[in-house]
Amino acid sequence: MIGRPHETEAAPYYWTYINQVPGDDPQAIMDLQVEELDAVCSAISDERSLHRYEPGKWSMRQMLNHITDTERAFVFRALWFARGFDTPLPSYDQDIAAAGAMADTIPWHDHIDEFRNVRLATLSFFRNVPPDAWLRSGIASDKRFTVRAIAYIIPGHVAHHLQILRERYLKS
Repeated sequence: MIGRPHETEAAPYYWTYINQVPGDDPQAIMDLQVEELDAVCSAISDERSLHRYEPGKWSMRQMLNHITDTERAFVFRALWFARGFDTPLPSYDQDIAAAGAMADTIPWHDHIDEFRNVRLATLSFFRNVPPDAWLRSGIASDKRFTVRAIAYIIPGHVAHHLQILRERYLKS
């Protein structure tokens, strides 16, 4: 499909996410994650979704909201670069976003639905990226990214948080 990104296509930090995506088709992983996340999260009660695995950590609602908001931010970056804009984009501060979202006031099932809807829009966007746009790049948060690298970062970020959800939230 689009092939794996090269190490020059994203800052070293983002390889934490890219390396969690197997194979050469991040969209196939994104497709699988829709059902995976739905299955894991649907088994969690509304009350349990307010759980924090330790003081000062996000609740499950806040974490799922973070996943969804971060996906939106990265898809916007991909859109910006794929369409050829060359103006650098500002950084994305997850703590500001989390504070502004008030995620604990939103029912758990609404968070699950919102993730699904955002992911479906993400998949639609990437399915329609022109072939020559995958290697277009731009600057966000003072870091260079290609559209292809972002297509891997998105499912890698979800995989990272699903692992945290299983290991820290659901085992305590």
